[in-house]
Amino acid sequence: MRQLCYYDIRSSKIKEGNKYLNATALAKKAVEVASDKQAADIVLLDLSQVCPFTDYFVICNGESERQIESLRDSIDEALGKEGISVKHREGTADSGWVLLDFGSIIVHIFAPQERAYYQLDRLWSKAPAVLRIQ
Repeated sequence: MRQLCYYDIRSSKIKEGNKYLNATALAKKAVEVASDKQAADIVLLDLSQVCPFTDYFVICNGESERQIESLRDSIDEALGKEGISVKHREGTADSGWVLLDFGSIIVHIFAPQERAYYQLDRLWSKAPAVLRIQ
């Protein structure tokens, strides 16, 4: 059974065109989509106080190339429906790591081995975990 743990965070806003979108809500939407697609070890980090280039990291695992691709496509589509587009993409499913940069939200989708190798959770340990689904 998955456990959800929410913590209190600020509500920054993303400007997309002429409308402002709540970065917190969009980050949580990315987490929701990842959870619906059965991603493993999902973490939402609030980097707003420790990082100059983004407000949130969503980090999760996909167990196969196919699942990593599905997570990438589903998160991109869901946030696109909310009015925010990907600014930059990096990595491929076969490399074991995909990055989706939405500006104030950066989504990292890892294969388990690559996540263990890069240890982003540890690297950004000063950032509080807003949500963790295990």
